[in-house]
Amino acid sequence: MKKLLTLALLLSMCTFFGFADASAKQVLKLGMGDPIDSDQGAFAIRFKEILEGLSEGELQVDLFPNGALGTETEMLQNTRTGTLDFAIIGIGNAVPFVRELGTLTMPYLIENSYDAVKATTGELGDFWNTVSIEKGGFRILGWTYSNFRHLTNSSRPVTSLKDIKGLKIRIPQNNIILATLKSWDANPVPMAWSETFTALQQRVVDGQDNPYIVNYTSKFHEVQDYLTEIHYQYSLQPLVTGIVAFDKLSPEQRAMVQRAGIEAQQYCILFQTLEAEKAKKAMQENGVKVSYLTDEEEWKKKAVETVWPKFYDFIGGKQNLDLVLKALGKS
Repeated sequence: MKKLLTLALLLSMCTFFGFADASAKQVLKLGMGDPIDSDQGAFAIRFKEILEGLSEGELQVDLFPNGALGTETEMLQNTRTGTLDFAIIGIGNAVPFVRELGTLTMPYLIENSYDAVKATTGELGDFWNTVSIEKGGFRILGWTYSNFRHLTNSSRPVTSLKDIKGLKIRIPQNNIILATLKSWDANPVPMAWSETFTALQQRVVDGQDNPYIVNYTSKFHEVQDYLTEIHYQYSLQPLVTGIVAFDKLSPEQRAMVQRAGIEAQQYCILFQTLEAEKAKKAMQENGVKVSYLTDEEEWKKKAVETVWPKFYDFIGGKQNLDLVLKALGKS
């Protein structure tokens, strides 16, 4: 009888402490719009690995790709209210909440990966984070560098301005991208990301634009025949957390979250560099014809001269554009 009582006591203690361990683990949700094998997914997986390691399992990160938690705009709003812990979003979707961030979507402002890093780190990185906290109610923890949004379509090769005229191109809800494509005489169609593949498949629109990795992991090679490398818009996708959720963490946990964001950002730069070329080759192997512009200076001239002056107020003032131009060493 004594042995049975002792065994029962041990079992109850194991059960109690097992539940105590489970309750001590804090589960945090991270949502994203893209597939898990995309740039966003690479960032998210690395963030999860680092944060869970730093916290020794105290903080657990559950990942929800493919828009499982809603559109990027919905996920950003949910981080602001504290009902979602983290989200990776295209920078354009943050502009309605923090218009200064629209500066980073100006056509041909960022012209290479060096510009992208300079524009989002150091004093500029602090600036974007400060205005996001003060005006948007969210904090930027790190940046996903996805490279340029290259144009795909199912109608014809595009190698010059005359080739894009009239093409119906799916774009995100972004006024600057809308104005840019109109400056080239294209027919931009704002559309939710979740509707894009079907719209391409059914020829509701002719094409869309996204970086190589997104184009490939989204399987656009199944419904698009042509891709053109264009360098007007560098795709930046920050990992954000709402101030409400961030403030609930202990000082030690906040430090771990911030460190995980920075280290995941560093990893993502390398991921994009190595994987974009693989995605390009894979699309070509699946029959997509890749073209290059013969007159991109004309594309740039039209976009800059037409779009920039119209959107100074939209981005919170010309001084925000000048701030980035100065940091990039441009006039």
